[in-house]
Amino acid sequence: MSLPDTFNFAEHLFALNRGRAQKTAYVDDRGALGYGQLEDRARRFAAALLAEGVQREDRVLLLMLDSSDWPVCFLGSLYAGAVPVAVNTLLTADDYAYMLEHSGATAAMVSGALLPVLQEAMAKAKSQVRKLFVSQPTDALPENARNLDSAIAAHPALASPAATSPKDHAFWLYSSGSTGKPKGTVHTHANPWWTAQLYGKPVLGLTEDDVCFSAAKMYFAYGLGNALTFPLSVGATVLLMAERPTPDATFKRWTGPYKPTVFFGAPTGFAGMLASPHLPAREAVALRMCSSAGEALPGEIAQRFKQHFGCEIVDGIGSTEMLHIFISNRPGDIRYGTTGRPVEGYEIELRGEDGKPVPVGEVGDLYIKGPSTAVMYWGNPEKTADTFQGGWTKSGDKYSRDADGYYTYAGRSDDMLKVSGIYVSPFEVEATLMQHPAVLEAAVIGKQDADGLTKTKAFVVRKEGQSVSEDELKAFVKERLAPYKYPRFIEFVDELPKTATGKIQRFRLREREKA
Repeated sequence: MSLPDTFNFAEHLFALNRGRAQKTAYVDDRGALGYGQLEDRARRFAAALLAEGVQREDRVLLLMLDSSDWPVCFLGSLYAGAVPVAVNTLLTADDYAYMLEHSGATAAMVSGALLPVLQEAMAKAKSQVRKLFVSQPTDALPENARNLDSAIAAHPALASPAATSPKDHAFWLYSSGSTGKPKGTVHTHANPWWTAQLYGKPVLGLTEDDVCFSAAKMYFAYGLGNALTFPLSVGATVLLMAERPTPDATFKRWTGPYKPTVFFGAPTGFAGMLASPHLPAREAVALRMCSSAGEALPGEIAQRFKQHFGCEIVDGIGSTEMLHIFISNRPGDIRYGTTGRPVEGYEIELRGEDGKPVPVGEVGDLYIKGPSTAVMYWGNPEKTADTFQGGWTKSGDKYSRDADGYYTYAGRSDDMLKVSGIYVSPFEVEATLMQHPAVLEAAVIGKQDADGLTKTKAFVVRKEGQSVSEDELKAFVKERLAPYKYPRFIEFVDELPKTATGKIQRFRLREREKA
């Protein structure tokens, strides 16, 4: 498989679907958008960007809740040759201020509900944003902002796409790091095409008859594949939901007028749904297959789900750096408790501390080689060199492989935690806890709950004579960090285990939890 010298991923998707202009591409909380309307709105938005002075390879921030405006802005940016920087909608103004400065974004697309936090971020940052395009605004817009619908209506569709190449920068996704500072992960126009060719079509077997619904939002690499790359590559229909994917919100879509046939979730979500008293009956849904990623799927959850719905959960592992899944179970070939086998087109190595492959059955550091690998971490040559090594990508995960070639997750190579499928830096949470006047020291680790899923636990040493409750500390962290980062469990202790040089020994705390 190869691509032509000139390749624009947005134009590629539009061309694939010009024969189904009347078919529904997206259904969101406001209504349906056909494939023809999707292309028209995206190309009009591309013209609006260029009219505002956005140039080829300029970065444009994309801070939007999941609605049909998200793919319109994303694909319109690609079509114009701009580089959308898709960011998490759950972050703080300080996080966005860093991303604005780091990316040097010259324009931004934002949901009306998120406009206040973006404005706060722009005030804190040395922002270069000249124009805001606001989706579904609720109040009067600031001087440099424009209603997205009005901007789209004001321009004819851009006649032709930017003449990008498969290797040109297409978009960024931010990946968390152990220091807490996110890394701008740069992907090309070819990379999403490869994920569809290697995983979306052959492994998931998606067709134009499918209705896809992803609990993972589109700013995640996982969600971007589930709700844009894969379904649009085959002409399927996609359900989008702006609200949080709670069990009740998910069930409402499962049983609604557009019943999804393929659902993309994460283990925490599946566990929550199975525990819900409102779990729909098997005959109330149309699911033929589910996908899980973000963290290892406990076999017991998958088996209970299949027993209830008669529907397999296909578990796999991907990353922001590789854009989507590269090891996966397959429909009809699932070994619960494992992550499956390598996706064809990707090479996998498990390496020991000496850098050499480990024998079957032993745990090693996971390295991946494949055509969807990111180009770099923007402006971070040291971390780029550490992660992207001669065609191989160091994942930071530890795995073992059995004699049949199935891979099983064995934890992280660093102290990073994955909570509900999102990376959390223990150092960042610890530093925030220690800002509280009653806290002397803190150490954060992962703790498994009753379903075998990882949650954050903080061990806290209070200052002599000071008192503070668990609830107070949780609220304190929630006010200062993205809400998903707060510790779910807090235990007050007299002291933390340390090395002779004073470093906290988190592994001893982890051992204590297992005892």
